[in-house]
Amino acid sequence: MRPIINLDEVVLERFSHGERFETQDGAIGPQLGARQLGYSLNVVPPGKRAVPFHCHHVNEEMFLVLEGSGVVRIGEREHAIRKGDVIAAPAGGRASAHQIINTSAHELRYLSVSTMLPTDVIEYPDSGKVAVMVGSPPGEDPAARTYNHRGRPGPALDYWDGE
Repeated sequence: MRPIINLDEVVLERFSHGERFETQDGAIGPQLGARQLGYSLNVVPPGKRAVPFHCHHVNEEMFLVLEGSGVVRIGEREHAIRKGDVIAAPAGGRASAHQIINTSAHELRYLSVSTMLPTDVIEYPDSGKVAVMVGSPPGEDPAARTYNHRGRPGPALDYWDGE
């Protein structure tokens, strides 16, 4: 396994959903033998976003804008981004929720880097969903998980409810 890959060698896979979401994503970490960090290349067309607005309660992410411009939503604010910008998305609650949007007329390319802890809780503030996963990190093999759930929170229950 080579410890180096050039970004022009990264194989991109297209993902899309509805009118707002589209990206070409290229997983880099597994090709390099990375164990504790995940790396991927994202290529987002004009007017699109790669993923829903979300925050991780355990894993941390970082993004490096390689080409293009747009905005990043962080918490309740939007910030203009451009080539060379480094964006931190530390683990935390809704104040650290983030989403990169290509608002330009040209392709937006960025490198995503994240910790790969096998347990995470992810909130999606726009849709009210929550994901809980144990056994493999987000983006990795769901079959390796001992617990994997995505849904909307229901009413709070007492510890002894149903026992």
